[in-house]
Amino acid sequence: MTHRDRLELLLLGTIWGASFLFMRIAAPEFGPIALVQVRVTVAALFLLGVLLLRGGLRQLVNHAVPLIVVGAASSALPFTLFAYSTLSVTAGTAAVLNATAPLFAAVVAFVWLRDALPSARVTGLAIGFGGVLILVWDKIALHDAGNGWALMAGLAASLSYGIAVNYTKARLHTVEPIVAAAGSQLSSTLLLLPFAAAFRPAATPSLGSWLAVLALGVVCTGVAYLIYFRLIARIGPTRAITVTYLVPVFGMLWGLVFLQEAITVGMVAACAVILAGTALATGNLRPRLQQRPVPTPEPRPPV
Repeated sequence: MTHRDRLELLLLGTIWGASFLFMRIAAPEFGPIALVQVRVTVAALFLLGVLLLRGGLRQLVNHAVPLIVVGAASSALPFTLFAYSTLSVTAGTAAVLNATAPLFAAVVAFVWLRDALPSARVTGLAIGFGGVLILVWDKIALHDAGNGWALMAGLAASLSYGIAVNYTKARLHTVEPIVAAAGSQLSSTLLLLPFAAAFRPAATPSLGSWLAVLALGVVCTGVAYLIYFRLIARIGPTRAITVTYLVPVFGMLWGLVFLQEAITVGMVAACAVILAGTALATGNLRPRLQQRPVPTPEPRPPV
């Protein structure tokens, strides 16, 4: 891995960590569904422009059905769930919840694709979900004043990412990454359109909220996908996905700097435990006695 690759990984973690900050800013005025509708529409236009320059539009038609499924599972549903989550929880908490996506991906791969689940990975899953319990233990109340539904929405979004990456592995492994990215955002736009019309904002959002949503679409989705896919091509998916470990760090940092959100000891502890479990479950951290690496599915990039 070159110095440039490391810098791009750092940049990508910075961008995806900021996505939770932008959702936290814009969600109260737009509402979750309208926010995500604008986000995926902007991202689709950006990525389709890139795809048009590369002459790959025909592949969208040839793989329409799986792209619709991936669009729903990797963007429309999880983006909306995380936008709903940020109405109640901090950007840092949402970013830590997002870090569980690789754990869910490993579970889905075991149940659906029958991928091997050796003892080290089982241990990693147990540790990772133990970190989730640390994070939500005192916040899980489901009454109106609690954050339980928001936390469950964040975990459901991560589960959706886990399903999406395994479906992509099974049905879209021969499709160019830029085609999958553009197609998923286009299908998300079309899927959310009727819901966004029904749940449009009651009042015109402020300029700050519009800028936050545009940043989500262009930078946190469009530009970030291009960086991510370029890294996959240069250093491989296993190394590229290590950006997962940077996202919650920057999610908490941006929430602290720009929204004065508190970073609690529980959040830091939960983040550390979840990431340690994820490293074991995905094979990025292996016990010394383990001789042969076991292939694992690559998690879907965070929002």
